[in-house]
Order: sequence, then C-alpha cells, then structure tokens
Amino acid sequence: MVNKDILVIYPETKSTQVALYKANNLLFLKNIKHKPEILAELKEPAKKIEFRTQAVMRELEENDAELADIEIVVGRGGLLKPLNAGVYEVNEKMVDDLRRGTEGWHHTNLGGLIAFEVAKKINAKAILADPVSVDEMDDIARVSGHPLIRRRSVFHSLNQKFYARKYAKAHHKKYEEINLIIVTVGMGGISVAAHRKGRVVDVNNAYDGDGPFSIKRSGSLPVGDLLRLAFSGKYSKDEMFRLITKEGGYAAYLGTGDIHEIDDLMAEGDEKALFISDACAYQVSKEVGAMYAVLEGEVDAIILTGNIFHSERFLENVKRRVGKIAEFSLYPSVNDIEALAENAFLVLKGELPVQEYE
Repeated sequence: MVNKDILVIYPETKSTQVALYKANNLLFLKNIKHKPEILAELKEPAKKIEFRTQAVMRELEENDAELADIEIVVGRGGLLKPLNAGVYEVNEKMVDDLRRGTEGWHHTNLGGLIAFEVAKKINAKAILADPVSVDEMDDIARVSGHPLIRRRSVFHSLNQKFYARKYAKAHHKKYEEINLIIVTVGMGGISVAAHRKGRVVDVNNAYDGDGPFSIKRSGSLPVGDLLRLAFSGKYSKDEMFRLITKEGGYAAYLGTGDIHEIDDLMAEGDEKALFISDACAYQVSKEVGAMYAVLEGEVDAIILTGNIFHSERFLENVKRRVGKIAEFSLYPSVNDIEALAENAFLVLKGELPVQEYE
C-alpha cells in the first residue's frame, strides 16, 4: 500500500499554489499570494526561485507537514525542448534550461525550479508531468507554409492528458483506443487539440497566441495586417509580443482582462461584452471543426474544459456550431493540481515510468 506524501507546487503570475497529498488523498491546499511590489523587485530568476521556495517551506512548517514523509515534489511544467508525454525527473540539465529560458520564459518555468530546490531541502525526488512542451504532432501538422517557420506544439498538455484519461476511464475504454477533440480555455491561451489514439497529433500553439483569441491573447491574426502593424514604427518588438500575448483578446476589446469584471459586464447585458464572448465561442468552434478534419471525421467525443464553460451562453454557442460532430463531455475547470498529484501517485505505485531529460 502506498502511504507516502506528495507535494504539488503550482506557480502562477502573482501566487504559488501548494498542495500536500497522502498518496491520492488531499491533506491541504493553499494559495500563497505574493505582493505585486515584491515580485516586481525580483528581476533575476535566482531571486524569484529563492523567494518562492522560502514561501513554500514556510507554508509546510505552518501546516506541521512531516517533511520526511514527502517522497515526491511535483511542479507545474514550463517551457522546455519538445518532449514525449509523461513524467520527467528534474535534473541539472532541465534546471539549466528552465533557468536560462532556453525555449522561452514563462512563470511556469518556476514550477520545476522551485520543486528542485524544495526536493533538495527535504531529500525527496523532484518531477514534472506533461509539461507544456509535450510534442506528439504529426509531421504534416508542422508545415506552416514557409520552410523558415515550423508549427510548434505548446499547449495545455497536462490538463488535456488528465481529462482524456478521465473520460476514457469513465467510459470503460483506454485513452490509446479513442479519438478526441479537447478544448482547454485557460486564463492565458486556448488550446484545441486532436488526440488520435493516445497522441496529440495536431494542436494550436496557445503560448504564442495562435488559435482562438482568449482573455488576453489575440489569437491568430491576419498576417499582412500584423506585419504592417509591426513595421509601422509605433511598436517595439517587446510591445508587439505584449499586444499578442498579454494585451489582446477580451482585454483589448473591452478594456479589461479581469475575468470578474468581464462577467459583470455580461451579467449587466453589455452588448459589446456579449458580442466578443460570442466571437470567442465562434473561433473556438472553427478550431474544433479544423481538428475534426485532422481526425478525418472519426471522433469519439469533444471534451470541453475551463471555467468559461460555466457560461451557458458560451457553451450553447459552441454546441450549436459543432455539436453534431460527436458527444460533448464537460469538465468546467482546469484542475492541474489534481492532475499533477495523480501523475506523482502513479509514479509512487510504479505504474508510470520516470523519464530522463537530456
């Protein structure tokens, strides 16, 4: 019987979530909120890691956690080189790539870095599970239209693999036997992927803003107009990236990227807010239709995940457009904490191998 503890570390932009599990039973979950002015002072990755690591250790101490019982520390995966799906031990090579931002810098990079530091302090093993760089795409899906640019796989892999297996188990099937279209609407980008018998054979690059627009990402923009804007002399390179990934979508149209303010506008019947929401559902549906073509019409289910699907209007908009493709399965949350804990639990049970990052 597995009776060891699992520590989950999930860094977000302004907070760090920490969860402690006894096997697969949650002992406590805490969202450590960090003061924006302190975070703003932490420019170097080393200082960010140290600050958040100390916050995690304090939280464990305040909750009287038995550090000796923690076998695995699992962190949220960051931007790494393209990888197969699964679990990876956080080694020195991975730490170096995450710290230097070899494949790009995102606050999720802190997940593996903090997990590594905490694991050293308590003599445990640090792992990542299904980081955002999971890449199982078919070669034909990588073709962009010009040989200087290849399409990349950067998406909500942890969330999608977790719910794909959950759906398969609920229907007494194996993930590797079915075809799925999965939509993940996160607080950042929106991932829409084609899962063919256990592999994500095509998916939009949600990190760079490809695909449907979201709360703050602009989504796929008309290339000519984007180039004209970029070379207009009005914006620097950094400003253009912010426009695409942090200041687009709902935020650009409505003047706010705060989900609660957006919900309030819609609840008050604000016509512009309702229209932009309908446009987002329209684009999500178009991307689902594209993945239907990728799977050649053989789709067992469409899985919808993310808090936005609590909105009956948004859900019905998507159902109306693509509901005839396959049955819908709704998981209106992005439960990455549980997904990370489950992967670690399967490692403890010996049912999931730990791969080496090279």
